[in-house]
Amino acid sequence: MRKPSKSKRTLGDATLANHAGEERAGVAGPVGVPIARTSNFTFESTETMKLLAEGKISAYIYTRHGNPTLDVAERKIAALERAEAALVAASGSAAISGALLSMLRAGDEAIATRQIYGGSYRLLRDFLPRYGITVRFVEADLAGIERLVSPRTKVLYVETPTNPTLRLVDLRKAAAFAREWGIVSMVDNTFASPALQKPLEFGFDLVLHSGSKYLAGHSDVIAGAAAGSAALIRQIRHTIVELGGTMDPEAAFLLIRGMKTLEVRVQSQCDSAMKVAQFLAKHPKVARVHYPGLASHPDHALARRQMRRFGAMMAFDFKGNAKTSLAAARRFCDRVQLFLLAASLGGTESLVVLPIYTSHVNMSAEELRGAGVEPSTVRVSVGLEDATDLIEDLRQALA
Repeated sequence: MRKPSKSKRTLGDATLANHAGEERAGVAGPVGVPIARTSNFTFESTETMKLLAEGKISAYIYTRHGNPTLDVAERKIAALERAEAALVAASGSAAISGALLSMLRAGDEAIATRQIYGGSYRLLRDFLPRYGITVRFVEADLAGIERLVSPRTKVLYVETPTNPTLRLVDLRKAAAFAREWGIVSMVDNTFASPALQKPLEFGFDLVLHSGSKYLAGHSDVIAGAAAGSAALIRQIRHTIVELGGTMDPEAAFLLIRGMKTLEVRVQSQCDSAMKVAQFLAKHPKVARVHYPGLASHPDHALARRQMRRFGAMMAFDFKGNAKTSLAAARRFCDRVQLFLLAASLGGTESLVVLPIYTSHVNMSAEELRGAGVEPSTVRVSVGLEDATDLIEDLRQALA
């Protein structure tokens, strides 16, 4: 990006999304970000190689360790999250696992909220204990969290809004708890994105993303990201590089391209999501709608305090017992026409999915109850179609 003016005014998010991290080359320079489609880079001399090996200079050597296109994506994410530094990874799961494995060792403990993305839950439940790491779970309201902390606790991991029932964690309260006990606080900000909340401003140490969702926004790339202090990002980068979780340069280009429209996409999606949620809340076949923009949502007041808008994700449950409500949910998902029956979220297309068969598969009935997921829970990602058309599709699918 060209040198900023001497004004100390902070640029807006839409401006940062379009310009942060990019170098403008003057006359005949490319407006779009070039893709450094290469696996390795040349050296000027063996002396340069020696200085690089000794850590006395920095340079590109191999794309697993660094690449100019990845650098642009990282600087842009850091600007949007108001972070000192950021990194991109091959997937959201790579960013999350890399962050956790960077901060935890055998014998350490972590505290995590129970209501999180199923893939993250399974990582905490199944994989970390293999390496001698104990994970203790707390509810999204953090009730009784003081009883779970010990001198071995090193990480607090939360997600807000949660996947798929859109519960919220009080960011300020969680960050204050982590600071009091000297532990690293991490938050999955995928559902909100920096367009709706910036957890670092509430005191969090690290923000994590599945960049495949709102950051990229077009259902065409797998990507992950982390943002925080330069020291923490260096630590996580080392882990991701050594474990092979580096992003491909073409994926980085698509991520950059997507972030340029983040603000306008999310604002439009939020507008439509509120209309969809209000329609579903009034439908006689719907038992409850999980959307923080509705006054009936248990975290509505908290959402008003810590989010700019209420987001474009929601879920709803059908009326009836476990058998009949699941049958109704399946009929609904099979009948939608504009909405697509597909996993993932945050793209321009509106999607529906049953979490029990996707994000929260291989979880016991007790674990599903703890996550707030019913057999009939349908997760909805609102895209960029006309809200009127989406509501008509819901109407006919529910008929």
